[in-house]
Amino acid sequence: MPGGCSRGPAAGDGRLRLARLALVFLGWVSSSSLPSSASSSTSSALPVSAASAQPQLPGRCPPACECSEAARTVKCVNRNLTEVPADLPPYVRNLFLTGNQLAVLPAGAFARRPPLAELAALNLSGSHLEEVRAGAFEHLPSLRQLDLSHNPLADLSPFAFSGGNASVAAPSPLVELLLNRIVPPAAERQNRSFEGTVAAALRAGHALRGLRRLELVSNHLLYLPRNVLAQLPGLRHLDLRNNSLVSLTYVSFRNLTHLESLHLENNALKVLHNGTLAELQSLPHVRVFLDDNPWVCDCHMADMVAWLKETEVVQGKARLTCAFPEKMRNRVLLELDSSDLECDPILPPSLQTSYVFLGIVLALIGAIFLLVLYLNRKGIKKWMHNIRDACRDHMEGYHYRYEINADPRLTNLSSNSDV
Repeated sequence: MPGGCSRGPAAGDGRLRLARLALVFLGWVSSSSLPSSASSSTSSALPVSAASAQPQLPGRCPPACECSEAARTVKCVNRNLTEVPADLPPYVRNLFLTGNQLAVLPAGAFARRPPLAELAALNLSGSHLEEVRAGAFEHLPSLRQLDLSHNPLADLSPFAFSGGNASVAAPSPLVELLLNRIVPPAAERQNRSFEGTVAAALRAGHALRGLRRLELVSNHLLYLPRNVLAQLPGLRHLDLRNNSLVSLTYVSFRNLTHLESLHLENNALKVLHNGTLAELQSLPHVRVFLDDNPWVCDCHMADMVAWLKETEVVQGKARLTCAFPEKMRNRVLLELDSSDLECDPILPPSLQTSYVFLGIVLALIGAIFLLVLYLNRKGIKKWMHNIRDACRDHMEGYHYRYEINADPRLTNLSSNSDV
């Protein structure tokens, strides 16, 4: 019994400590569950009207699209859409609308409530776009990359990237603009040059002054309009491959001080003149690509050959070869000397072109002259008859006088009559 009495208090103290720990634990659990229960009760007490006041777009996806909220991407590809879906989720950062039938992109085509504030990359390539109107890309404050390639753009508004009024609108946030293969068929150009249409959109106000990459590949460009790059001071990459550029005389690269790459491969360049060479040499970071152009190696090429031997701007310059004249074909430009660059006595291509143009003009004038003669054939015929009659009368007078002078009797008669 004494041993049992000695264990009683210790056992009681142990039970007391366990009871106290249980009370402390229960109190901590109850205190921590109060805020959560309060918040749950508060959330459950919210009226339904407040939840319905804001559309539940974050969890929705257009029926014709595939959405990934984790990747912030929406793909509406090859679904024959005729307009931009209205119920795009506001979380979208990358939007693909390729392979559709959009035809026209109106003003505010991406205006939404709530706005698509995070949309950074928009791909509209191959969607049969023929017209992009002013302000088509408004209300996209985070748009950095825009791809309009592979669309027959017959009408590209000068304010497509800036809004209705470029002089007062905020600059576009665009950093990359891809306009590859957008040249429309000749029948759809509405008597306007494609080069002028693109130039008007690129130099409208200061809308694209933050642009860093511009691609204009495979657009059959014959020339670059004057000052087409004047409003793009931040440009770093310019891609003009696979066009039909014959000269760079009218374009200036002087203000593109940040330009890093200039792609001019697969064009129709025959020679680069001194002004262009000096501008390219003045750019501190540029790399120029000139492969696959039909260089004419005659006396006009001497300055360019000398420049190529000295500059480090041109990448792969050892691959550049002559295309004309025939005797210089496939000769490497860097291996040419001034004695190799001669101008044949035959007319240079530019002069031949001038004479061809002159011949066409003269032929046109001749055709107009013949048309005028044909339209006035009756009057001309009458005029010819009058001239014939006058000449006949005049010749008869000469014949009469000749007969008088030839017959002595008539001569005496005429003299007597004169007396």
